[in-house]
Amino acid sequence: MAEWWYNHKTGEVEEGPQSLGSDRDGPYPSREEAERAPEIARERARAWASDDEAERR
Repeated sequence: MAEWWYNHKTGEVEEGPQSLGSDRDGPYPSREEAERAPEIARERARAWASDDEAERR
């Protein structure tokens, strides 16, 4: 089963880990999910910020 990675430096999707670990995000189960990596990261960041704010209350 192939694993897909998103390279933050190039903005490209890679099949298998091809670049430095610090430059990529993944693995993702499909190319489509890897293509959404920046959107997924933003969603996670918003959720974490919301959780942090809720804990401070």
